[in-house]
Amino acid sequence: MTYEPNWESIDSRPVPQWFGDAKFGIFMHWGLYSVPAFAPKGKYAEWYWENLVKKEEYWDFHVRTYGEDFAYQDFVKDFTVEAFDADEWAQLFADAGARYFTITSKHHDGFCLWPSAYSWNWNSVDVGPHRDLLGELTTAVRKHDAVKMGFYYSLYEWYHPFYLRDVHEYVDKHMIPQMKEMIERYEPSILFTDGEWDYPSDVWRSTEVLTWMFNEGPRRDELVVNDRWGKETRSVHGGYFTTEYGEVGFGSALTEGRVWEECRGIGASFGFNRTEVVSDYMSSQECIHLLINTVSKGGNLLLNIGPTADGRIPVIQQERLLDMGAWLKVNSEAIYSTRPWKNRSTNENINYTSTPDALYAICLKWQGNEIAIDSVTPGASTTVTLLGHDAPLTHKEESGSLRVALPNLLVDDMPCQHAYVIKITDVT
Repeated sequence: MTYEPNWESIDSRPVPQWFGDAKFGIFMHWGLYSVPAFAPKGKYAEWYWENLVKKEEYWDFHVRTYGEDFAYQDFVKDFTVEAFDADEWAQLFADAGARYFTITSKHHDGFCLWPSAYSWNWNSVDVGPHRDLLGELTTAVRKHDAVKMGFYYSLYEWYHPFYLRDVHEYVDKHMIPQMKEMIERYEPSILFTDGEWDYPSDVWRSTEVLTWMFNEGPRRDELVVNDRWGKETRSVHGGYFTTEYGEVGFGSALTEGRVWEECRGIGASFGFNRTEVVSDYMSSQECIHLLINTVSKGGNLLLNIGPTADGRIPVIQQERLLDMGAWLKVNSEAIYSTRPWKNRSTNENINYTSTPDALYAICLKWQGNEIAIDSVTPGASTTVTLLGHDAPLTHKEESGSLRVALPNLLVDDMPCQHAYVIKITDVT
């Protein structure tokens, strides 16, 4: 199909099925803001430069730590990434069970992680580490067939001279050619745009750019885009819809049946924030439960990690991801390629997902000797099993519920931690 540069045509393009099947992705915010790695608790460290200019709490920290004359641009020399190993990172993403990875190619400060011709001396090859970080990661991630590669790209830049002088000049001479440069060079499977809120989509020329991507761009059949293409577009236009720390479309509601994705950090910041301590991070159980709750409602989870300036993923973040991977190794069929069940459970500790062949009752807590699975009618050939446990489970229909006897397992015999999945076949 050939798409036209208007929202009716763009919105008619289905979100490629692989994305709705993937369910779990890893987000990454990494750039010059990873050097100061500071925000007051509860705020975003990647907004350091903007809040520094506004002389908010960031300013007091900056003066105390670096001095009044130390400019944001001076952080370049300390963005060294000497500990960065793209293959190690990619292996972590695969071990975590992620099916896609999305990194900030350029955040609102405009600093690029690739040698962009449109950001001379403000990219990771010309200055700082002198490495093509996007290129290294793209190559490494694509060694893992199960993991798709994606890029976050900020439409606006806080202090780009074109943007401050004339947004149309900025869009025509900088934003669009730079975005095309990146897409043609690395051929991402996902483009997560952001920073769209200052202007409507016609100023960003969004439908023109999307038409090029869908008609002529590389990987156009599998390319997935989000809904951040203008101040009016979230939860209205584009590809999949986005939520952020639970916030939906700047206050609008998600459209029923639309593919959507929740993005958030393991902590309160996307970029690494040195002020956060262990209690500010979600536990492994909370991360797994967030994935379950999101998927049971039809969404994907894009869980963010923030590396350090020298190229290390903090160990606590690695642990959370690996614990999610361990859980998914046992319970993957209840997550990947599933869709919401027609009914919601009345038990707040049970979430449903489904495939054409099975219903999965995902228990956030161990239910004891018996579990009642409501709004489920078994058939003549219904089978019930606990994922990770070989023996079939005894079950019966009673008072409109399917009652399942759970095995008596010692702690060491439990198939996994944090949540447990009952698989049921032949149900209505």
